[in-house]
Amino acid sequence: MCELFGLSSRLPTAATFTLRRFAERGGLEHRLIDGWGIALADGTDLRVYREPQPARDSPWLAFIGSRRMQTRLLISHVRHATRGAVALANTQPFAREIGGRMHCFAHNGRLEGIEQLYGLTPSRFLPLGETDSELAACLLFDRMAALWRQAHPPPLTHRLEIVARFAEQMRELGPANFLYCDGLRLFAHGHRRIQADGRIEPPGLWRLRRRCQSDPDALIEAGITLETGGPDQEIELLASVALTGEDWRPLAEGEVVAV
Repeated sequence: MCELFGLSSRLPTAATFTLRRFAERGGLEHRLIDGWGIALADGTDLRVYREPQPARDSPWLAFIGSRRMQTRLLISHVRHATRGAVALANTQPFAREIGGRMHCFAHNGRLEGIEQLYGLTPSRFLPLGETDSELAACLLFDRMAALWRQAHPPPLTHRLEIVARFAEQMRELGPANFLYCDGLRLFAHGHRRIQADGRIEPPGLWRLRRRCQSDPDALIEAGITLETGGPDQEIELLASVALTGEDWRPLAEGEVVAV
């Protein structure tokens, strides 16, 4: 299984990663890491960095860390390939333009039969790679595109309803944990994942709210460093596993949130 990490903050913050430690924390210590990606919202656009290879010695991560790029919304994904070649086109997050802004999506799990579902649903979005995760992304993007046709962003309730309906359909196909960002909100769906004992069961995602008084070094052992952002900062974190000893809350099976 792959590892997901998402961040939504009240004020812009900078995050740097040691993705090898992050992957080890998620149970990939003795498994191949077949790629990684990070997407940082920047206004209506995205800064997306992806590599179809392990991040252990990647100069890109050093570059990202040195730039200390500020963002309020971030999605990161570490890939353990179960379907599709180890290639850039199969490396998440996947991003497309909808309604004049960039949207991105990352998924953890396996979605059996999604090819048939995609084939039955004409879409303006075509996959570049071979993964079930990208087909899921195209399906969600297409449904969102039907909503984002006006000059202003659609109401949050309408966007959340589409995400919830999509998540319900994906759960019928297999483990369907995902993060989706439309540049304004970070949406998350928790389902099931491979646990430490090898069973596939909930939780599929964990959630943590951090305020400015939180220990700034608590995430370092998990391979993540965050700037505090000042006394008014508030940050929501989502991850495949609880990354620290803080009060992480598991998302219930099938729970969808917008943060």
